[in-house]
Amino acid sequence: MSAERSTETPAHKRAMDEARKTPLLFIPRHIGNVEIQRQVHGTTAIGGFNAAVAVLVTKVVGTMYCAYAFTLIALVALPAALAQGSPTVLVNWLSSNFLQLVLLPIILVGQSVISKAQDARAEADHETLTALHELSKLQIDILHGQNEILDLLKQKAI
Repeated sequence: MSAERSTETPAHKRAMDEARKTPLLFIPRHIGNVEIQRQVHGTTAIGGFNAAVAVLVTKVVGTMYCAYAFTLIALVALPAALAQGSPTVLVNWLSSNFLQLVLLPIILVGQSVISKAQDARAEADHETLTALHELSKLQIDILHGQNEILDLLKQKAI
């Protein structure tokens, strides 16, 4: 699978076509979280509401404080599971109460850390590519100037 096929949106196709046709006029773009949320949930009011609720719930549940609260909630049920004395009940408590409640927010925290690192790298890459783009335009201007000088020298030699 090629890199171009991984993002087959119409906007991406137009941007790639313009970059190929007129590379000197191309302006690198930076894609923010709002644009991604619109792609996932749409641009309608309901889509915006769904995105806002999803982000809010993720931010609340995806904290270590929530992991600690879920740990306490899971530990409330531990004495009842121990009183049963059955290994099946203990395994059930461990898997359904403790692991699911506690691991969910911890995984979300980890994903948030990874996402922030990826965003920072993407912004740094965007800045680098923008600088390289500006540098290449400057080099093209210099080459055009050199061509004009060479043309003048050719005319004087004739």
